[in-house]
Amino acid sequence: MILGLWVASANAAAELSADGPEFPRPLESYVGETGGVLDVLRSRIEAEPFNLVASLIFLCAIIHTFLTAKFRHWAHEVEEAHAKKLKARAEPRGDRDEDDQPDEVSFKGQMLHFLGEVEAVFGIWVVVLIGAISWFKGWGTVVDYIGHRVNFTEPMFVVVIMALASTRPVLLFAEQCLKAVASLGKCSTAAWWLSILIIAPVLGSFITEPAAMTIGALLLARQFYRLKPSPKFCYATLGLLFVNVSVGGTFTHFAAPPVLMVAAPWGWDTPYMFTHFGWKALLGIVGATLLYYVIFRKEFAALDAARAALGADDAKERGRGPVPAWITTVQLGFMALTVFVAHFPALFVGGFLFFLAFAQATAHHQSRLDLRGPLLVGFFLAGLVIHGGLQAWWIEPVLKSLGEVPLFLGATALTAVNDNAAITYLATLVPGFTDELKYAVVAGAVTGGGLTVIANAPNPAGQAILQKFFPEGISPLGLLLGAITPTVLLALTFMML
Repeated sequence: MILGLWVASANAAAELSADGPEFPRPLESYVGETGGVLDVLRSRIEAEPFNLVASLIFLCAIIHTFLTAKFRHWAHEVEEAHAKKLKARAEPRGDRDEDDQPDEVSFKGQMLHFLGEVEAVFGIWVVVLIGAISWFKGWGTVVDYIGHRVNFTEPMFVVVIMALASTRPVLLFAEQCLKAVASLGKCSTAAWWLSILIIAPVLGSFITEPAAMTIGALLLARQFYRLKPSPKFCYATLGLLFVNVSVGGTFTHFAAPPVLMVAAPWGWDTPYMFTHFGWKALLGIVGATLLYYVIFRKEFAALDAARAALGADDAKERGRGPVPAWITTVQLGFMALTVFVAHFPALFVGGFLFFLAFAQATAHHQSRLDLRGPLLVGFFLAGLVIHGGLQAWWIEPVLKSLGEVPLFLGATALTAVNDNAAITYLATLVPGFTDELKYAVVAGAVTGGGLTVIANAPNPAGQAILQKFFPEGISPLGLLLGAITPTVLLALTFMML
């Protein structure tokens, strides 16, 4: 039966690709459009009504991300009620049949937990989208779109690079490098905080932003978040990390997804990126980090006291002994290979399988390889690119209608509700963009990359690592408030320098 369904799907997709209309409808197929943006959007909805359906489903997914904390709260309430019921049933039962006992795990509570996982949101709404496409366009269109037209290279790459960057040898190597900088401030909490938030994002221009986010988040977890700072400081640091990583990949033309989308079409190389974006990004990162340091400087003394109390944990880690240099070198080589072949899934997935064998052979010096976080982040990004591929119909005319400053601000705002790489990719499809407009759209896209978890591809990785330090889960509003100040500062830096 399964084989029959597979053959039917393949045949349907083949017939569609050969004879049926292209899905999603190509932007160049919309002709005879006149009037303003609203007129163009209305015309495109009339020409292809499914445009509106796809965008409404995407809007529901975005709204769902803001409700995840509520779902988790409901899940805790259900599980507490279930636990009370179990406790009551645990009393002497007499002749009561064991079949009357409730399950040890609340199915309703687990489902609410699943709905409260930010990383699962877009995948959940992909199911709704698939149902809508099947209803309006047929199953063959679903198979053709998801099986052939959606590019899942980035989600797959993020899974692999997150897994590699979170291994003990790589993390200890990064920690030792940053410790050399933090030692200038006597390795205080403030010195670690400044070092991680300035240097780790800049590394994103060389080891890719997802790897930089993973290393930065893991080191912040160890050197900052475990000390239990105030909730306000927690969100400020998270927002600052997301913003800094988003702009920290602009030193080169190959490491940041939004830059990668435009580098080849517009002929931008590494010298161009550094002279037009990189040095400004560095000034903005340093300025934003120092500003937050000044704002929260009084809290660092309490965090240093908490660090002293937790010194035993550091001694326990040191007790495992150092990682041999050759093991660290080999694992850094696996990371370098993955970055080098980042556009070829067969190569970096194959390399990752070799790494798994190496990690097993050197297990004494490794930490437990937990793939849950990377796989959830990959699932999140896969759902996002499926939805995002159907939003070009409205993003493209919006970008086309804006001038230089409005385009910068518009790209920043649009990034908050869509992946910034999608924004810059659509910009390459707009004819007649001047150099000033090209700069504005890319600068705006990277500037807004920290406002929400969906704004920049590495953000889900940081959220997955750090969410355990937020008792009620990471609030989208809290993240937005934490990121708004550095976002404004970076915006001024890119617009005025």
